[in-house]
Amino acid sequence: MIGTIIRFIVSALVLLLVGWLLPGISVNGFTGALIAAVIIAILGWAAESLLGDKRSPKARGVIGFLSAAIVIYLAQFIIPNQLSVSIFGALLAALVIGFIDAIVPTELR
Repeated sequence: MIGTIIRFIVSALVLLLVGWLLPGISVNGFTGALIAAVIIAILGWAAESLLGDKRSPKARGVIGFLSAAIVIYLAQFIIPNQLSVSIFGALLAALVIGFIDAIVPTELR
């Protein structure tokens, strides 16, 4: 339970950082980032459930990146007052979030 809470807090902080650094993405404060992290997690879980695990390791990276960008882009329609993302911003955010996800130890995610 604590691990899940920490993961959402870290995700919210990453969204805030991405919104501050990158063009095309805007997050409405920490509360907005936290809500967006929850929505993105739910949409990501749904996408993984639909795609399954029957992909090659190379395809998993490309599909994971594209599905992350789509999930980030779609999240803005669920919480329009908290998150605003262009297609370019969603691609950049997916790239940065994927990079951070790759370097953060599994125990913290």
